[in-house]
Amino acid sequence: MILKFNLKKFLISILIPLAVGGLSAFITRNDMDIYKDINRPPLSPPSVLFPVAWTILYILLGISFYIVWNTDYKESKAKPYFFFIAGLILNFIWSPVFFSARLYFVALIILLLLLITIVLMFAEFHKVSELAAYLQIPYLLWLLFAGYLNIGIYLLNR
Repeated sequence: MILKFNLKKFLISILIPLAVGGLSAFITRNDMDIYKDINRPPLSPPSVLFPVAWTILYILLGISFYIVWNTDYKESKAKPYFFFIAGLILNFIWSPVFFSARLYFVALIILLLLLITIVLMFAEFHKVSELAAYLQIPYLLWLLFAGYLNIGIYLLNR
């Protein structure tokens, strides 16, 4: 059962993933230009799409986290919280590895670990709230697409 709406928890839940993504983007801001200069696979979107897509995904992630945090649940929430935090950490380090270090294969490994983490987070969120889990479907689909792009960029730029 979702508890009464809590504006403070809601804003914190949204700001955490936005801050992590924003900090990662800030750190790699001078290196993101490589995207236009590297060989990319078919269906590669323009670079302007990425900040828009990630902002939406981070907001959905925050809403999901809020639902889990603000839902009365008899079991421990340690596992959902763990996978949420682990996913943010992996998401944070992917950009510097990919854009700054240009270690496309290592970035792919990080992305695969992120995908596994988010699938596990989905499963744990689902135990608390189906809605919280289902809000992560766009994130899972985007990570699959990002995996396709990462594999393509790795293969085309070795």
